[in-house]
Amino acid sequence: MTESTATETGGRPRKRWWQRIGPGLVTACVVIGPGSVLTSSSTGARYGFAMNWVVVVAVLFMMAYTTMSARLGVVTSETTGTIVARYFGRWLSVLIGCAVFFIASAFQFGNNLGVHSAIQPFWPSVVPLLLLNLLTLLFLFGFQNLYRAVERLMMVLVATMLAAFALNLGFARPDPVAWLRGFIPTIDWPPDIALLGLIGTTFVITAAYYQSYLVKQKGWGEEDVEDSLRDARIGAMIMAVITLMIMGTAGAVLRGAKLADVADVARQLEPLFGKAGQAIFCAGLFAAAYSSFLVNSMIGGFILADGLGLARRPDSFIARLFTAVVLLTGMGVALYVISTGTKPVGAIVAAQAVTVVASPLMAAILLWACNSPRVVGARRPSLLMNLVAAVGFVVLLAMACHIAVDRVWPALAGLLRAAGSGGSS
Repeated sequence: MTESTATETGGRPRKRWWQRIGPGLVTACVVIGPGSVLTSSSTGARYGFAMNWVVVVAVLFMMAYTTMSARLGVVTSETTGTIVARYFGRWLSVLIGCAVFFIASAFQFGNNLGVHSAIQPFWPSVVPLLLLNLLTLLFLFGFQNLYRAVERLMMVLVATMLAAFALNLGFARPDPVAWLRGFIPTIDWPPDIALLGLIGTTFVITAAYYQSYLVKQKGWGEEDVEDSLRDARIGAMIMAVITLMIMGTAGAVLRGAKLADVADVARQLEPLFGKAGQAIFCAGLFAAAYSSFLVNSMIGGFILADGLGLARRPDSFIARLFTAVVLLTGMGVALYVISTGTKPVGAIVAAQAVTVVASPLMAAILLWACNSPRVVGARRPSLLMNLVAAVGFVVLLAMACHIAVDRVWPALAGLLRAAGSGGSS
């Protein structure tokens, strides 16, 4: 019996595999945001193709955790927040919910700035940003089946990113032999900070954690385990392809360039590719920024609502309301940055400090839950998947230590010195 003639439970025609994906695409969209575009471009400009292998490693870690999260979502009838509250207490689910909500709110302004950078060459005003936030709010509250609307929108945005960045790569014409050589691991000791940065923008544990919510929103159950795992793998591969295309373009034509923000990337491509190439890159950047813009807010809103025990349904009004708060916070901070040119250092430092605690904690919860017979029964991951996830957990701890020692503490010390000098003056 072929796949096209097979039937689902209940006698309904079984859809082909490419019609049975979705949550993985949504996760890919939130990972490929302005920060990822900038990091990939900066890494390519600095190292050429030498960091290609790092993308593969980071995607393997992301794949391990998204597949585990998808498995948890389809084999259990309860939400992840409910499971955490049952076995560890409501305090822990609230802590995770508040941490994710704060991280999403603090970094949402970066997605707003990414949208603004993509539109600015063609409409230099904050009006488009205001309109997009308004349209997003209408989108958020206007659809009864929010997941289905988001999935269809993300499919369009993923297609736009793939087409735009592939065309840019075609303009760049990288050396295929040098590009392939970049997949051979080479590492200096101690490791370069860029290595951790590239892993950090690809291996995003909050997005992986949210996969368990997305599969429930799609309506998948235990009979859909294989579909959910395939979907998570496809989403991870899309992340890898887009990241490698961006790095390949930068490695071929921007070698040695100093890139401060995503607008720098677009401006430096114009002399090489012309107006058409810049417009194509901006189309891909807009798709990356807006997809992350929307889904990042949903991650913050939905995980907080679930952590508080206020929303267990996929389309809960409370979860949408919390999502709207994340959206409006990000827009407000972005407008402040655009109008004053001053970044909210305190909020960024606080978000980084929360990330140091929250990321390893969420990874540990996924590892525990997916290997607990009390939670998933016999549906535990393979030994290989657990080994990859365990190495990924160690990498998360390393990144958390790096952020704490090299970013949070120096920035916090600077803020305290500034506050002390201001108080003594």
